[in-house]
Amino acid sequence: MDKESIPQEITTLVGREVYSNNGVFVGEVEDIRLDLDKQSVTGLALHQLNSELFGADVQSSRGVILPYRWVQAVGDVVIVNDIVERLRRPETDEDEEEVPA
Repeated sequence: MDKESIPQEITTLVGREVYSNNGVFVGEVEDIRLDLDKQSVTGLALHQLNSELFGADVQSSRGVILPYRWVQAVGDVVIVNDIVERLRRPETDEDEEEVPA
């Protein structure tokens, strides 16, 4: 029986580091979100977040929940889509003002 066919305890995800598929650290798995009716994982609750990705808005909260559909691979670390990197809001120049036409 190969390793992938052996059922793994879901709690083994807790504490694993999460990286984007580009190698950017995202955070650490603190908990798992489950759909008990469907008996499936729906999300990963992360803490120890990368402040460059999530900014000050998230730093004041306890963490974030990433949809499990973003997970690409689980091994020693969890790899997620690079969509996490695109969540950053574009920087705006505060000196620019809209001028009515």
